[in-house]
Amino acid sequence: MRPFFNAVCGSAILALLVANVGCQLTETKPPAEKTSQFDVIVYGGTSAGVVAAVQSARMGQRTVLINPDHHLGGLTAGGLGATDIGNKGAIGGIAREFYERIARHYAQNTAWRQESRDAFLARRKASQQQSKDPVAEARGIPAQWAFEPHVAESLFQDFLTEAGVTLITGERLDLQGGVRKPARRILSIRMESGKVFAGRMFIDATYEGDLMAKAGVSYQVGREDNAMYGETLNGVQTRKAVKHQFTKRVDPYVVPGDPSSGLLPGIRNGSPGKEGAGDHRVQAYNFRLCLTDAPENRRPIPQPPGYDAQRYELLRRYIAAGVFDALNLNTPMPNRKTDINNHGAFSSDHIGANYDYPEASYKVRDNIFRDHRNYLMGMWWFLQNDSRLPNSVREAAGRWGVCLDEFTETDGWPHQLYVREARRMISDYVMTEHNCRRQKTAEDSVGLAAYGMDSHNVQRYVKDGAAINEGDVQVGVAKPYPISYRACVPKVGECENLLVPVCLSASHIAYGSIRMEPVFMVLGQSAATAAVFAMNGQVAVQGVDYAKLRKRLQQDQQILDWTPTPR
Repeated sequence: MRPFFNAVCGSAILALLVANVGCQLTETKPPAEKTSQFDVIVYGGTSAGVVAAVQSARMGQRTVLINPDHHLGGLTAGGLGATDIGNKGAIGGIAREFYERIARHYAQNTAWRQESRDAFLARRKASQQQSKDPVAEARGIPAQWAFEPHVAESLFQDFLTEAGVTLITGERLDLQGGVRKPARRILSIRMESGKVFAGRMFIDATYEGDLMAKAGVSYQVGREDNAMYGETLNGVQTRKAVKHQFTKRVDPYVVPGDPSSGLLPGIRNGSPGKEGAGDHRVQAYNFRLCLTDAPENRRPIPQPPGYDAQRYELLRRYIAAGVFDALNLNTPMPNRKTDINNHGAFSSDHIGANYDYPEASYKVRDNIFRDHRNYLMGMWWFLQNDSRLPNSVREAAGRWGVCLDEFTETDGWPHQLYVREARRMISDYVMTEHNCRRQKTAEDSVGLAAYGMDSHNVQRYVKDGAAINEGDVQVGVAKPYPISYRACVPKVGECENLLVPVCLSASHIAYGSIRMEPVFMVLGQSAATAAVFAMNGQVAVQGVDYAKLRKRLQQDQQILDWTPTPR
């Protein structure tokens, strides 16, 4: 769940906004209202939630999308404009329709304000090698995979309006008994406001899996032991963690060389754990910042409340050792904007600060959101202003600012925390490293994953008197692989009318490959299709006829199998 911010004007009051985030959604419950009845209830306004709601409505169902936030699209409209997918040819259905609409938007001359289309394409070409899109080439319909956040959110709203979906915003599930499920089926869900929504089918499309958890469905948080599923890349990973690692020795102590002085912020005391052993820890979160270097559209990144330069002392020492790579993963977006992500040993990932998030109360999550915001805002302030840094560093960071025309309600800062992983369902089929390596193949495909097995760092510790990161794993997959339908529904007997396309059943390392926004959209569409089939057939979601489901998914242009030239 993402905290909601009321509209503000001007960076001068940003500090007040940050200090008070989390209190905008009142905990006071007004009297319960009349129950609203729908066929399909989608909870979560992520990209998967939008697509699931659209598919359900297109199939003729009374559909409501309940969004705990006031913004649509999750990460796709929350700063992640540099679409991660691995192989664009693996994406079909409504997801591809979305990226085709992105392309049509930017084909208009009016879409270009701070630069020309040709200038943007030149920046993209200079920054990275572009992967091919065999589906677009085969169909002759262009798709675009880089875009501005406000464009994505506007298109998501268009999809919902065109499909006739009822949209409810700013309503969070009551975590204290908000799911009415007397037996194996959810009958209704209650929001904190007291509003009740009854339905025949439910889809949990949140990043956190709150509806799934409150419905009594089995789930996992943290990393499994490698032995659990016979994997090699799960659990504690000190030997594989060579990327986004310190390449120079950096002293971790408050007083260099003096362990008795204590450790710098963000470094944990003690052993990282046994290699390959499971733990409760979660890979790091951050924000995907949409920044600009266009003077007419740029506002300064302010100093956050409670700023403490000591939080970045480890980064200062790393820079002093000769390494400044914290801003290197900087992907051009249209109109002189960028999607900047974590890179290197010390960057935008707030390592070790999110362990409690997956199962926390809304208040605690809001606090974690605020802490991540202050951490990253403070890092930028440090890089742009600290006089101890080389001029070259301050100049490189100083050219960037938040955008005047993005996230206008929050002074240019994203409304969505990058929740890379939270709860993961445990179903009768668990996607694992073996699926990613195609050593095991799901026969009931509802979509393809194509990204490498990717975990960001999980913790920072001390080894031989130097700071070390642990948990980063980046191992590619040879080609796209199928995702099982059974991984998107609970175990038989747990819940018969719930589908889970985001917090699906996957091990930590397999989830790191699956968890890409286009894949979530694909799974959202497949989940909604299955929900309608289960409803019309009067069967549990676990009993849907896969052959019939597969036929409809293919009719809707979903790509379920990988061939050298997919249809």
